[in-house]
Amino acid sequence: MPPIGRRTALKLVAGSMAGGMAWATLPWAQAAAKRGNVTVQDARLTISFDRRLHSALASGGTVLTPYQPSESLLLANGAMEDFALTGQHELAVDDARHGPGHQLIVTGRSERGIEKQVAVTFFDALPGMAVLQTRYLNQGQAPLDVAGWRNAAHELGDAPGGFWSFSGATHTDRRDWVQPLTANFDQRNTLSMDSSDYGGGTPVANLWRRDIGLAVGHVEPVPRLIDLPVSKTPKGASLAVESLQPSVLAPGQSLVTERTLLAVHTGDHFAPLQQYRQFMQDEGIAGPQAPASAFAPIWCAWGYGRDFNVEQILATLPKARDLGFEWAVLDDGWQTNEGDWKIDTRKFPRGDADMRAFTAEVRKHGMRPRLWLAPLAADPGSDVLHDHVDMLLLDKDGAFQTVTWWNALTQCPAYQPTIDFYVALVKKAIGDWGFEGIKLDGQHLNAVAPCYNPAHKHAHPTDSVEGLATFWKAIHAAAREANPEAVVELCPCGTAFAFHNLPATDQFPASDPLSSWQVRSKGKSVKALMGHTSSYAGDHVELSDGGDDFASSVGIGAVISSKFTWPRDTEHPSEPLPPGGFVLNPEREALWRKWVGLYKQHMLPQGEYLGTLYDIGFDRPEAHAIRKDAAMYYAFYATQWSGAVQLRGLGAGRYQVRDLFNEVDLGQVDAQANTLKVDFKRFVLLQATPLGADA
Repeated sequence: MPPIGRRTALKLVAGSMAGGMAWATLPWAQAAAKRGNVTVQDARLTISFDRRLHSALASGGTVLTPYQPSESLLLANGAMEDFALTGQHELAVDDARHGPGHQLIVTGRSERGIEKQVAVTFFDALPGMAVLQTRYLNQGQAPLDVAGWRNAAHELGDAPGGFWSFSGATHTDRRDWVQPLTANFDQRNTLSMDSSDYGGGTPVANLWRRDIGLAVGHVEPVPRLIDLPVSKTPKGASLAVESLQPSVLAPGQSLVTERTLLAVHTGDHFAPLQQYRQFMQDEGIAGPQAPASAFAPIWCAWGYGRDFNVEQILATLPKARDLGFEWAVLDDGWQTNEGDWKIDTRKFPRGDADMRAFTAEVRKHGMRPRLWLAPLAADPGSDVLHDHVDMLLLDKDGAFQTVTWWNALTQCPAYQPTIDFYVALVKKAIGDWGFEGIKLDGQHLNAVAPCYNPAHKHAHPTDSVEGLATFWKAIHAAAREANPEAVVELCPCGTAFAFHNLPATDQFPASDPLSSWQVRSKGKSVKALMGHTSSYAGDHVELSDGGDDFASSVGIGAVISSKFTWPRDTEHPSEPLPPGGFVLNPEREALWRKWVGLYKQHMLPQGEYLGTLYDIGFDRPEAHAIRKDAAMYYAFYATQWSGAVQLRGLGAGRYQVRDLFNEVDLGQVDAQANTLKVDFKRFVLLQATPLGADA
């Protein structure tokens, strides 16, 4: 096994520290000292260490967890969990990025001569969230084979109603990000590759009860190959941050873990994801301000499949525009193959000239053209694979990595010729052909494996892992250079979005949702992670429950999208058509027109999504709230509901409530009397408008 890698010193905080203070002078610390324990806390979270450096959690005076070996060194035959407490020190900190706070450093020593230091930092701006980092120093005489490390491992006890969980990790089966914990729930939640083309994600895992929740993750500015296991246990539920990278800790050497977060919260996963976003934003990772056009309704030609003909698309544009759609997406099938990205002259005989003519025709109909691309994939038989085999990402055995959907091979995003190739392609698509947006598509775009291709001369195989976000920044910069108002959409099909890719993205779709629940739960998650800077789209409504559930997009403030065909379906679909196909029959046309009208009238994606008002796991019916201008909007979802709903977050005064879809006034409410009786199937979308002073 290799020796310890890049880090040899404990990074206590990102910025400077000042104003050291004696730990024992704090009143709560004096009480803990009498018990032989060491405690650090803020207004919401208390962390106590015992004499073995096991820790326990409390919040608001309530004990949440017993003392547990929360930070451990993993070995081949178990874990090193016990370290006799030898010292503690607390400092006031003033971090250049995160502001003032305080930090506790505890030190202990194992029977095998390994010194352990845990640094716990609270920042005043992030109450309830601690940043932890652990250092292990081999003070013994013999090298130690290390299998990995574990931080922030805690078990939260059972409570009535059980647990819900959010996982930011990608799974090949495209499972829900937000799930209840069943009796045998056990997810490894690896941020490494789950399969050849599925991996990565947002490095946060969360579990919560009706009354309290815990979140863990890492807060490094680049992706890390760690796991975030969440399991149902006989007495409750557990979670942790783990690294399973083997190494040898030689005498005198140190192993330093990633900076990890531990947060306590009430409600669902929205609040801790917001805190994570705030921390990472202060680290310099934040999404761009999306152009106004990123909130316009989208029509996509994918309903015609790969074997479309241009006449089908052009004939549909008048209908799409008449319904109120403003984007027209030219999807998969315009190109000869994935990899070369040459125009298929069977569809565009004059090549570049026909592509320019196509975008001009889209604009002639009052719409904006967007082009589909799947970068970092090279088909067998493509010229780029033959002429630039050096671009390929190779594993440690020299094997290719495959993109299963297209049976293609993955290219390395951290190799400059690969970057240059796709930057030039994007500039051509926007600057020459005239597209105003790019749809980047494919599950392989979320993460890549470590690259061992010797031609790339990587300093470390994980350069490819960390370099993917840099690749997307280059693509985004190229698009904006060609057109400052260009929209870059990233659709990593079915994956859990990799947070470190978000700064180079103007729009995330629901990314091939398997249900309307995924549209809504992904939307809530992305809005926590991105705030108001980016656009979340519900993806093609045809992928939702019943193929017509616009309510699950409109009600949560997602951009609406459709891949309808007109006046008939294609005879050569790329995927099996659902019953009734995608054709816009008169019944669908009336429904589509109504929803596009409601969407454009209220433009809820440009409002403030209030994700902490309702718990998506425990509140029934499921509820979402948006504040826009002076009004409040509420969306409730259930198979069927007859009963009271609570309109939370109202301001002063009385409000008139209207059922927007059914165009019915339901009465008046205020903050003190904020319940209404409603009857609905599937959904109800309410608008609460403040009344005048004389109402």
